[in-house]
Amino acid sequence: MAFASPAAAATPRVLAIHYDADVNPVTQNYLCHQLSQAAKDKYDAAVIVLNTPGGLLQSKDRIVLCELSAKVPVLVWVGPNGSFAGSAGVWIAEAADYLAMAPETNIGSSTPIDSSGGNIGSDLRRKLINHEAASLRALAQSHGRNAHWADLAVRKATNATAAEALKLNVIDAVAPTLPALLQKADGIKTKPRGYVLHLAGAQIHDVHPSFFTRLLNTLIDPNILTLLFLAGLAGIGYEIFHPGVVLPGALGLVALITALFGFSVLPVSWAGVILLLAGVGLLVADVHVTSHGALTVAGLICLAVGAIMLFQNAPAPYHTSKPLVITIAVVLGGIWAFAVGKAWSVRHKPVEVSPEMITGAVGEVRRGGLVFVNGELWQARTSGGEQLRPGEHSTASSSRCGPRAHRIAI
Repeated sequence: MAFASPAAAATPRVLAIHYDADVNPVTQNYLCHQLSQAAKDKYDAAVIVLNTPGGLLQSKDRIVLCELSAKVPVLVWVGPNGSFAGSAGVWIAEAADYLAMAPETNIGSSTPIDSSGGNIGSDLRRKLINHEAASLRALAQSHGRNAHWADLAVRKATNATAAEALKLNVIDAVAPTLPALLQKADGIKTKPRGYVLHLAGAQIHDVHPSFFTRLLNTLIDPNILTLLFLAGLAGIGYEIFHPGVVLPGALGLVALITALFGFSVLPVSWAGVILLLAGVGLLVADVHVTSHGALTVAGLICLAVGAIMLFQNAPAPYHTSKPLVITIAVVLGGIWAFAVGKAWSVRHKPVEVSPEMITGAVGEVRRGGLVFVNGELWQARTSGGEQLRPGEHSTASSSRCGPRAHRIAI
């Protein structure tokens, strides 16, 4: 035991951070936190197990900064087989002190695209492409890798398999498993930070995104955010017009706060938000104003256009689905037309409770000069001023139930 203890204490420890998600502020916080935690817990290295199609440029830049400033060596393994380091994922990979890929993976396609998934306008495209190409070239050069390929990955959306990437010096190794990666990295001196890696046979501690991180990552889906925003407005509106129900207002508040969280994460078009609010306002107004459906149609158009515009500044994966928006608008339009039609018919329905409605009805006299008729108590008097005796039955007429008569209770 005396001889075994020092050997056990010398066993290196590696934190394997599994990153199988889009690049966005939620997953960025998760990854940066784990890199920081690896240093606090005195791990010998952190390995990012990477599989991502890319995501937001701002989040990519912050992750790269976290990697470059980490207090422990950062390795990236694009794996397991079938994984992909695409778009923003290429920067995350190239920022690693040591980069490896599983045999059946690929890397590349780093050309920035606009919010619709198409090419960016000429002037802005030139500016953005030059900036991102220089950024990726700098990472590749400083880590002793192929800067020319990095430039092509941005300008031409070049891709490479694991074998091609190794041959082109895009990566440092091909490793089928994480332990194989640590074995190959053993004894390597990294560039540019000069870490000497001693990771062969290391203990691997795996970490995955927590339930809360996965939940937030799901909630920033633009389609869900749009529905939550509308549901929040509907719930709070119902509580305002029907105070005391409580549950719709509480649920609406939760939905609205969740939607606002998503708005703070993704780039939002405020024109889209205003159109959504205007659409809700027009739908509510049509209940109180006779517009023969014109306000409802205008409100639905505002809702549909606003939902489509809401995330137009975000990359293509973060757009609202047009078929979903159209379906919601049609369903909501049908429901609202039914509700407005009912409200209109009720508003124009003849009054059912009034002195005129009880003319000819037989009532029973109660105490205090009250007459029970049609399930209601009315103040009444006779035309000749005679005293009404409790228990008598009489027929109501316009002379006996004049304008001064009023209902006491039901």
